[in-house]
Amino acid sequence: MANRGYAVLQVNFRGSDINETYMNAGNNLIGTGTDDDLTDAVAWAVREGIADPKRIAIMGASFGGYSVLRGLTLHPDLYACGVDIVGPSDMATLMNSIPDYWQPVKKRWLRRIGDVTSDAELNRKISPLYHAADIHVPLLIGHGLHDPRVQVEHSVKIADTIRKNGGTVTLIVYSDEGHGFGRPENNLDFNGRTEEFLHGCVGGRYEPWQKVPGSTAEVKTGETK
Repeated sequence: MANRGYAVLQVNFRGSDINETYMNAGNNLIGTGTDDDLTDAVAWAVREGIADPKRIAIMGASFGGYSVLRGLTLHPDLYACGVDIVGPSDMATLMNSIPDYWQPVKKRWLRRIGDVTSDAELNRKISPLYHAADIHVPLLIGHGLHDPRVQVEHSVKIADTIRKNGGTVTLIVYSDEGHGFGRPENNLDFNGRTEEFLHGCVGGRYEPWQKVPGSTAEVKTGETK
C-alpha cells in the first residue's frame, strides 16, 4: 500500500500482544475500546495533516478484518471504504465453531471478549453482522472456502445483508484456501483486486487487475454453499 502512495498506519490497539499488561488492557473491550484506539489514531493522522479525512480506508485480516467491519458499522462517515480479509462478523458463531482441541484458546478468547456464547445482548452489540445496515461505503471481502477458524459463512452472511440493504460489497472466495491466502497466485489476485478497489475509492496508484493464472478466486454474488 505504501508503494502505491498511501500513508499506512498500523495501530497497536489495546489487546495487542506487545506485553502482558498491554494485552490484558483489551479485556472486555473488544469492538469498543479497541475501536476507540483505531479511531483515535485516525483523528491523530488527520490532525497531523497526514490523512485526508475524506479519503481514509480501513483494511485488516482476521481480527483486523473484524475491526474493519466494526469500524464501518460504528462510524459510517469516517471511512471511504474497507477491505476485510477473513474477518468474523458474528462473535458467538466464531466462538461456537471453535473445535474441541482448541478449547484452551476458546477460554482465552472468551476472557478477552466476554461470554458472547451465553450473552446474546453482548454478542449483538459487538458483532458487525447485526449492524450491517449501517455500512454505506464500498467493501471488499476476501475469504478462504475452507477457513477452519473464521468460517466462510461470516463473510457470506454480512455480504448478503449489506446487499439487501442496498450497500456495495464484493466478496471473493478462494476454493483452496483456509484462514488467509497461502498460495502466491491467490495473494497476487487479491492484492491486485485490492489496489484497484482502493484506487476507485480513494484514488491511489494501481495496476489494472488481470486474471492470475492458477488463482481459484470466485466472485460471489449470492449465498455460498
